[in-house]
Amino acid sequence: MSAPPLAASGMAPGPFGGPQAQQAAREVNTASLCRIGQETVQDIVYRTMEIFQLLRNMQLPNGVTYHTGTYQDRLAKLQDHLRQLSILFRKLRLVYDKCNENCGGMDPIPVEKLKQKNQQLKQIMDQLRNLIWDINAMLAMRN
Repeated sequence: MSAPPLAASGMAPGPFGGPQAQQAAREVNTASLCRIGQETVQDIVYRTMEIFQLLRNMQLPNGVTYHTGTYQDRLAKLQDHLRQLSILFRKLRLVYDKCNENCGGMDPIPVEKLKQKNQQLKQIMDQLRNLIWDINAMLAMRN
């Protein structure tokens, strides 16, 4: 028996089709983009540290004879690191722009509102913890 064809709308049948699935994919995509952005920032920091390490180890041409081959090698390394750093910054810009595009309709949540929600969640968890403790105490008294 062959599988039934997909709907003409292009959406997959079942519970994961439709606008909700697209919204979920968009959210996951934004979360993935944020992770990629974080990794890119870490790469930028690492590359920058490598550049400063190379610069620190380079000797200044202060009248001392300097091997041309060594100089060319270090210069090529430095230019390669700078090129890679430039690529990473472009990648970060693309990720940043895409995240802003995905979150364009969202209003930022004020910090005070987040603190209030966290406080409410903490109170609920404390109440649940106390309820569980009371239930365990009552069960222990029965035995």
